[in-house]
Amino acid sequence: MTFLWPEVLWGLAVMPLLLMFYFLILRKKQKTALRYASLSLLKDALGSGAKVRRHLPPFLFFVALAGMIVAAARPTAIVTLPSSHETVILAMDVSGSMRATDVLPNRLAASQAAAKQFVLDQPENVRIGVVAFAGSATLAQSPTRNREEVIAAIDRFQLQRATAIGSAIIVSLATIFPDHGLNVAAYSYGRPPPPPPNFKPSPAGSYNSAVIVLLTDGQRTTGPDSLVAARLAAERGVRIYTVGFGTPGGEIIGFEGWSMRVRLDEETLKAVADLTRGEYFFAGSALDLKKVYETLRSRISFETKRTEVTALVSVAAAALALVSAVLSLLWFHRIF
Repeated sequence: MTFLWPEVLWGLAVMPLLLMFYFLILRKKQKTALRYASLSLLKDALGSGAKVRRHLPPFLFFVALAGMIVAAARPTAIVTLPSSHETVILAMDVSGSMRATDVLPNRLAASQAAAKQFVLDQPENVRIGVVAFAGSATLAQSPTRNREEVIAAIDRFQLQRATAIGSAIIVSLATIFPDHGLNVAAYSYGRPPPPPPNFKPSPAGSYNSAVIVLLTDGQRTTGPDSLVAARLAAERGVRIYTVGFGTPGGEIIGFEGWSMRVRLDEETLKAVADLTRGEYFFAGSALDLKKVYETLRSRISFETKRTEVTALVSVAAAALALVSAVLSLLWFHRIF
């Protein structure tokens, strides 16, 4: 736990003085009582149970007072809370390598099934968009809360040649930020265009309204550089969760009379996730992919971050003070 105003904690130094003052008053009351009561009556009155009841309310009050001082220092802690993500962009590879049958019935069908279940498991308030990419990237479904439209878009995937991971990231970002002028062609050749007017980069991972989930089974063969596109996402605070589907060693795929070896580029996918403060997942089978999407659901629905917990500490301190007062009234018909 850390504190926004740690200097307030110096107030805790007063607590030992208050405790000493309490015992001085208590001893003074005992001396006064000895003048008017016999020793045997005093021992009976101060049994073990009576001693506990006598000191418990003040003890609780001291703890409550310490809690109030801690609350005044504005404590923060790392907690897991429901996320505020309003939009999830699924960027899915539909290159020819997805026809490989090392995952039955094939990689594309397995990825579609897992993605559709992921869509159905998202909270109703979350809008989901779909970007399909191969040699180019297209917005297959604009963000919507209509799950049937999203699933229909996933079912319409058609295999194509090449893999443009950078294009998929840029199209996803353009969907999230339509007014930023993000264009795939502008980042494919030459120097990247300047950012839009009045654009101020955000800390990586700080944008809480949208995330991108990118799935691919290969490596970039065309389009903008994947890491250049990832930096665009990082500058806008958008997290990218990358999923590598297939085998790192590669597979030989035949398509329309030609064959080629496709290899999963885990290094780049990990770098994309690291740049954007996302996370990389590897899925070597349909079951692995299903588990990855289940994990992603929890990552997206809940987020762990440092949050101010002043209200919680204040409520706990107030509750202890209230319990202290109630016990004192019940046992002694007065507050302390």
